[in-house]
Amino acid sequence: MFYYKIHKSRGKTLLAICDSDLLGKKFEEGKLALHVSRDFYGGQEIGNDVVDIFPKADIINIAGSKIVSLALKGKWVSKEGIIKIRRIPHAQIFSL
Repeated sequence: MFYYKIHKSRGKTLLAICDSDLLGKKFEEGKLALHVSRDFYGGQEIGNDVVDIFPKADIINIAGSKIVSLALKGKWVSKEGIIKIRRIPHAQIFSL
């Protein structure tokens, strides 16, 4: 399961998605930090059909091994576009 939230600003749509077990946690490694905050990610809970929402977003922010795996499988992101903070994968996807 995942949590997702849609943010709209200046005519753009940002989709924030995280693995449900990461919601509310913070990860730090060196100068990098990932805060999987309830305000940013914690909208609605959803299953694997979350990828059906991807085409509706201009920017997608994903955190967690399960959602990153789905994004890789769907070719929404490449391995080179993923960073890990304390072994938690994170990626941002931008439509051009």
